[in-house]
Amino acid sequence: MAAAAAATKAAAAPAAAPAPAAAAVDPPDGGWGWAVVAASFISVGFAYAFPKSLTVYYKEIQEYFSVSYSQIAWVSSLMLASMATEQHSCQPLRQQTRGHGWRPHRFRRHGARLLWNLHAPPVPVCGSPRRGSFLVLGALVLNCCVAGALMRPVDAAQARAEAQSEQRQRPSRSRRAERVAADAQAAGRRPGAFLDASLFRHRGFLIYLLGNVLMFFGFFAPVVFLAPYAKHLGVDEYSAAFLLSIFALVDMFVRPATGLIANSKWIRPRIQYLFSFAVCYNGACHLLCPLARGYAGLALYAVFFGTAFGMVCALLFEVLMDLVGAQRFSSAVGLVTLIECGPVLLGPPLSGALVDVWGDYKYMYYACGAFMLLPGVFFFIMHYYNYKRADEEQRRGLSAEMRPRQEALQLKPEGI
Repeated sequence: MAAAAAATKAAAAPAAAPAPAAAAVDPPDGGWGWAVVAASFISVGFAYAFPKSLTVYYKEIQEYFSVSYSQIAWVSSLMLASMATEQHSCQPLRQQTRGHGWRPHRFRRHGARLLWNLHAPPVPVCGSPRRGSFLVLGALVLNCCVAGALMRPVDAAQARAEAQSEQRQRPSRSRRAERVAADAQAAGRRPGAFLDASLFRHRGFLIYLLGNVLMFFGFFAPVVFLAPYAKHLGVDEYSAAFLLSIFALVDMFVRPATGLIANSKWIRPRIQYLFSFAVCYNGACHLLCPLARGYAGLALYAVFFGTAFGMVCALLFEVLMDLVGAQRFSSAVGLVTLIECGPVLLGPPLSGALVDVWGDYKYMYYACGAFMLLPGVFFFIMHYYNYKRADEEQRRGLSAEMRPRQEALQLKPEGI
């Protein structure tokens, strides 16, 4: 009996050993996970703030390089589109960078020199506030490297854990690999496929994608041209820059507040309507912006615009998960981001072209307002249709489940 018990323990020991290794490859949830959250906050915050802060010097850069509004808008649009793609894959970023070769000859001649001088090391600080400010901003963004060092890849730990597991027990398969295969099978795609093409047959995903593609043509341009528009109206440089601070401060507080409201029991079942309202609210702000008079009017616009911008950003991916589910969310985000890079890239230059043609910013704000208001109305109509179809499908599914039970109850007395 003792020998049998010892043999049983010896046989069970290798099977229990891989458990710590499997636990080591799980993403951090709490503890060090909060350090990763803080690092992401710093990295994303500085990365997206840099293209917006450049707009303070658009007027000076435009005069120095003798370029148009549409050409100078490429600076921020290239940064925003590249960062949006880089969040999900380095390969799409390289493809996006190679795709910029189609730009016109005039931008190739002036724009290349403009981008090089903007990103060159700003050594001669004296006599150039722009270069001195870029030096300070570059030093701040460089600290994001420290934040990035806190994000140790889970894949490295996974590789080490799987190697140790294979050494202990060759025939067994790691629990992590089994979970990945199960998730991939549940999502309806093969393991290793990062983008799920079947999403293009998903009704809710197509509604979200079509509306967002149109929306992003007018989403970033009002932020890019806010400070130049204020300078165009005669506002001094520091007051124009303070408008961006007002916008960012309101945006910072609105995002978590919107998240709390969206997760309430009254809003969560119909969260798509809140997102539709946020998009329409954005468009209404831009359409009313040319009516603002004086610096007080621009400051009031910055407050309302910051509120609308924060609402949309807080709900942007939340509503996507509500539509496609958690299992397909990662693939849906990748597809949406890759497709939206086109509007993000082209929106500011096209808006700047309107300023070049008409010589006034109000037509640019009218166009951006229309590009936001139309998708908002589209979202309201299509999400109402989507909710109605989903309720009908749910009722049909429940009736299909209840029908065999009712037939069984009807046949039971006959059997007796």
